[in-house]
This record gives sequence, structure tokens and C-alpha cells, in this order.
Amino acid sequence: MTQRRVMAAGAVALAAALAVSACSATASNSSATASNSTAKLSLSVEDYHTNEPLKSAMEGVYETCAASIGVSVNYSHVPGNNLIAKVLQQASSKTMPDVLMLDNPDVARIAATGGLTPLSDYGISTEGVTPSVIEAGTYEGKLYGLAPTVNTLGIFYNKDMFAEAGISSPPTTWDELRADAKKLTTADHAGFALGAYPDEGDAWSFLPFMWSNGGDETDLTGAATVQALQFLVDLLGDKSMPVSVVNWQQGDVATQFANGKVAMMINGPWNIAGFEASKLNWGTASVPTRVAGQTVQSPLGGEAYTVPNTGDSAKMNAAGKLVACINTSENELTISKLTGNIPSITTAAQTVGSEDANVEPFVGLVATARARTAKLGVEWPAAAKAIYTAEGLAFTGKASASDALAQALKQ
Repeated sequence: MTQRRVMAAGAVALAAALAVSACSATASNSSATASNSTAKLSLSVEDYHTNEPLKSAMEGVYETCAASIGVSVNYSHVPGNNLIAKVLQQASSKTMPDVLMLDNPDVARIAATGGLTPLSDYGISTEGVTPSVIEAGTYEGKLYGLAPTVNTLGIFYNKDMFAEAGISSPPTTWDELRADAKKLTTADHAGFALGAYPDEGDAWSFLPFMWSNGGDETDLTGAATVQALQFLVDLLGDKSMPVSVVNWQQGDVATQFANGKVAMMINGPWNIAGFEASKLNWGTASVPTRVAGQTVQSPLGGEAYTVPNTGDSAKMNAAGKLVACINTSENELTISKLTGNIPSITTAAQTVGSEDANVEPFVGLVATARARTAKLGVEWPAAAKAIYTAEGLAFTGKASASDALAQALKQ
């Protein structure tokens, strides 16, 4: 385990140590208030961080930022699957929180309702922020959300299995990936896996193959996209990837990898801390491209902070300051150390990459990552549905790659 990785007990302490001024969060409460009872304003923050250590760590960041701008803060943590439904209800009843965290593809959806305000209204700077992070928080030319840390997808591989198969380094092209996956497949473990469960969250596992090959969500039946899907179908045909991936979410794939049932997988940096605490001998790498020289484009993940349109100008201005504070380099580094995610500010990202060889590939991948909503905006979920539907049809042999994509678009 590297020094920048901490486990649950140490994580909260680290956040507190990096705080400019400490205000203790009570982990057992679903919400709390900063201790300054004379504060003129009290801001509400809503996110979906329901699990420790991130829950308490983010509460610490909220409290620290609130203290630095002279307000108090209340926070609530809503289960991720319920957040958007609650936000839409809050927007309808005009009970939106002062600061709202959203999964970045949802920013455009909520901004389209008029429920968010542009961050430029509060003078929030994006200097030094990775361009794709800005892209992910932008709707109709205006920035509505800013993520302090982000993530993307890369390759995780089992070094012991590679050595046993006589493979000296991770693959860089599709041909190498296919050949290596064959060598790595045994009666005990599969050579390769990715999440192909039929939901939006797992559709993005296909995107590095589609985008890096020149495919596009605006033309899902295009030759480059068909070629990418056919490549994955070929891995299934080789029996290098189990057909059960159609029932696996990303977490399931990570569990299979951790248990030695998969030699290579597509997954994200949020797994790094857990793997570094394990006895696995593993490494990370960029996603292979079809041919050498293609630029890898993986999808950008991460949670963006927004300022809802509550109608209270004083609170909205204070909320803007809170969002700006959450997105400072110092807080980005704090959050990164807890999550394995990559700071959005390029210099901070380079810092974490230089400290951990397993994080470094993801720093490079984030630099060329692409926002899922960049081209389709609020229409992205429909494209995601077509992708995971096509995967299900093609992976189970119900249709060829080209027919699967064509059929999926009609559903």
C-alpha cells in the first residue's frame, strides 16, 4: 500500500488534518450543523455519499468550507438511485437544497429544467481545470456544475497471471488484448471482463472501445461502432470473456478480479485503495486501441457540485462560494486520497499521479476523457440504453453486432 492510500479509520483523520479549520462531523447523524450558531446564513448540501469513509470525509470538507466563508451548513445524503427522483420533486415543490451534488451526466438534465444557475454568476474560476471536466458540467454553453475529482476507465491486470502466461506487459492494441486474453484464460479464470449489465452505469464500459475507434453516439450503427462491438463479441467467441458479463455490474467485475477469477478487466480508479490493501499482485494500464497511434478516449465519471435556483440571492451567492471552496486544489487532493479519483485541476492530478504508479495511467486517461453528454446533452440516456441493449443482444448471440445496434435503436 502506498502512503497516499488510507483505510476507513485513517481517512476521516486525514480529511481533518488537511482542513483549514476543523469542525467535527458526527457520522451517526444524517445531517449536522456547523458550530457557529451566530452565522447569518445556513446552507443545505445534498449528495449521495451514504457510505463511509467518504460520507464523513465530505462532511468535513463541507464544514471546513462553511467555516471559511462564515456560514453554517446542513447536509443530507440520499441513496444514489433515489437522488434524481428527489431532486425533480424538490424542483417542483421549490424546496431545492442550496448546494446540490449530481453525477455529471445529470447536470444537463437538471439544468434543462431551469433548476440550476450558471456558476459564472458567482465568479467561480475554471483556470487549470481539465477541459473534459468543464465540458461535463456545461449545458448550452454555460457551466452549471464543477466536479472536484473525476474518474474514468482503464485496464486492471493480475501480474502473477501474466507471468504464468508468459506475458511481460499489458496490451496496447486490440490484437494484443485478444491474444493475451486467450493465453490468460484457464479452467480457473477468464482472460478478460467488463461490466455489461443492462443499465446506463455499465453502458459506459463500451465507450473506450467505441470512442477510441472513432465511433460516435450520434451514429451508433456506424462502421467504427460496429467494429468495436464485434471485437468484444470475438472475445466471447474465444471464450476469453464469460457471457455472464451481461449480468455483471462494474462492482461484480471488480469482485471477480479480486477473487482471482478474471485476469484483466475494465474498471475505474475507485478500486485502487481496496486492491492496494489486498494481497493481489496487480497493475493498471491504459485501454488498448484498435491500432497503435489511436488516441484513447474513455468516458469521464465523477460528481459535480451545482448551485440550484432557490430564489434566495444571499444563499445562492454563499452557495457559490461553498462550491468554489470544494473545488480548490487542497480539497481536491483530500478527496482524491480517499476515493482514488483524479483531481480536476491538472497540477493536482499530476501530483497524485507522481505518487502512485497505479494511479498514473488514470491521470493520462482523464486528460483525454470525454463527457458522455458532450454531444447529446439530455438525450444521452437514450444512447446509453441503445448501447446496453445492443450488447445484450450481441453477447448472447441473438443478433450480429451490426443487427444488434440497429435493433437497439428501434426499441
